[in-house]
Amino acid sequence: MALSHSTTVRNDMADAVDARINTGAGTAVFELLDGATVCASFNLQDPAHGAAASGVITLQGTPLTDASADNTGTLDGFQIKDQDGNVHISGSLTGSGGGGDLEADSVSVTAGQQVDLTSFTWTAPS
Repeated sequence: MALSHSTTVRNDMADAVDARINTGAGTAVFELLDGATVCASFNLQDPAHGAAASGVITLQGTPLTDASADNTGTLDGFQIKDQDGNVHISGSLTGSGGGGDLEADSVSVTAGQQVDLTSFTWTAPS
């Protein structure tokens, strides 16, 4: 039999992830990466996500815009940092249909271009 969690437990886990992202003195940040290089970043609201429903938290304030990307690169990952700069969520980024944890219309970014983040959800294990 597979391990499973009640919806209440899944909501608690998801809300705890959001609470951790909202800790600290600065602003939580969502970063798009080419390897370890930050190509684009987005300041997050506080709280960063809405209340969990069915074990899922959804990023608030989307779409988010980085009006001028910091670096040129081919996006392959992302990370979410708390208000003190500690990474709490990270994952792969691929083009549409590529199967990454996050998918983008285009993975090519040029320094100075506008980059938009239209949505993001995090799901607690079932």
